[in-house]
Amino acid sequence: MPVLTLTSDIGTKDFLVGAVKGQILQVNEGINIIDISHDLTPFNYPQAAYVCRNAIRNFPENSFHMVLMNLFHTRPEYLLVARYGSQYIGMADNGLISMILEGLPDEVVGIPLDRTQNRNTLYCARVLAQAFTDLLSGVKLSKLGDSGYPIQVKNALKPLLGNNYIEGQIIFVDHFENVIVNITREEFEEQRKGRSFKIVFKRDEVIDKISETYADVNEGEKLALFNSAGYLEIGINKGNAAGLFGLQGYSEKSQAQFMQTRLYYQTVRILFE
Repeated sequence: MPVLTLTSDIGTKDFLVGAVKGQILQVNEGINIIDISHDLTPFNYPQAAYVCRNAIRNFPENSFHMVLMNLFHTRPEYLLVARYGSQYIGMADNGLISMILEGLPDEVVGIPLDRTQNRNTLYCARVLAQAFTDLLSGVKLSKLGDSGYPIQVKNALKPLLGNNYIEGQIIFVDHFENVIVNITREEFEEQRKGRSFKIVFKRDEVIDKISETYADVNEGEKLALFNSAGYLEIGINKGNAAGLFGLQGYSEKSQAQFMQTRLYYQTVRILFE
């Protein structure tokens, strides 16, 4: 049974997620729909990229991924269907695809939308579901739309590197209010070069070791570890790191609208000695 994952920023308080699934099943009742998340923060591209990237990489070959995030960044004229390795991703042309992949897809087409249709969320979901179904039936991706379509590109949010430091941004706050920083274990070790280190955040909070699990510290103590996606995570054993430390997730919107001092609560720096 083919697998289709569904990720969105539309929430679960109304009918829309169920209606989207209904549209997908009308097109292909044999597809297996798996929810990733419907609670992406609207307009927060770094968060969406983190969630989608680390979900997609765990699915088997020839899986399909529908990402209904910021669908109406502009009035939609095209939707994208992209291939990356053996995975297929369908979404709006809003730049998120390049952030998810941290680069460009292997192949991508722009699928034109019917101007006589009400181009709402349900219509977009149906268009993408039809494209995925056509691929399953053996139609080549290049035949589904415009293979020369110039997609929008956004650069993935990367940490700032210096000789004796690496500075990252908080890109996600999880269900337990642990905070995830856009620094991977590989980036940390490459910059560390075997040196001792201090993880510094909110001016005066310091952690100087990497734990393996939350049980490595006493209840109520702070810790840092690399999570199952390989990203730096800061938390408190049986506590609320984001709330207690006043830490906040980074977003382009917040950076543009609020004072620069707000970045103290969105930034984590690792100092090497």
